[in-house]
Amino acid sequence: MTIKTIFLDRDGVINQEGNYVYKVDDFKFIDSVFNTCKYLTALGYKLIIISNQSGISRGFYTHDDYMKLTNWMIQQFNKNKVSILDVFHCPHSPDANCTCRKPKPGMLFEAEKKHNINMKKSWMIGDKETDIVAANQAGIFNTILVRSGHKIDEENSNAKFILDSIHTSEKIITS
Repeated sequence: MTIKTIFLDRDGVINQEGNYVYKVDDFKFIDSVFNTCKYLTALGYKLIIISNQSGISRGFYTHDDYMKLTNWMIQQFNKNKVSILDVFHCPHSPDANCTCRKPKPGMLFEAEKKHNINMKKSWMIGDKETDIVAANQAGIFNTILVRSGHKIDEENSNAKFILDSIHTSEKIITS
C-alpha cells in the first residue's frame, strides 16, 4: 500500500531563511508551522523534509553540526505532537554533479522507494524554483512555492500555487 506525503524544504519553509543555518540559536521556526503540519497529518499525509545542505561541503559546518540541529528540530516537532517520517539532505556543493541536489530529484526518488510513496497524491512545499523542478521530475505536480524564503520569480514559476507561507497551504490542501 502506498502513502501520500507532503515533502517540505527546510530553510524558508519550516524555519526562517538565513545564511547556512546550522545552530539551534539561529533556527527560528516559521509562524504556525506546527499547527499547519498537524493539519496536514490529520488529512492522512506523512511529512518528509528534503533539504540541500551545501554548507557541509563548503566547510561552513560539519555533518555532525547538521545532525545536531536536525535532531533538535525533530524533537521540537515531536514536542508539538507532529511526526516527521524522515529527513533527507544533500551535503554536496552546486558544482558536485550529484543526483541528490535539488533541482535533481534524487532525494525524492530515494524517499519514494524507501517509504512506498504515491507521488501523484503527494505535494512539495518549497521556497525556490529548484524545489518545484525536482518535484516535477519526480512525478509530483501538486506544488506550492512560498514567499517566506527566497525571492521568487512568480511569473515564470512552474509551481501550481504560490502562497505567502506554509500556513496558507491549509487553504489549498484539503484532502
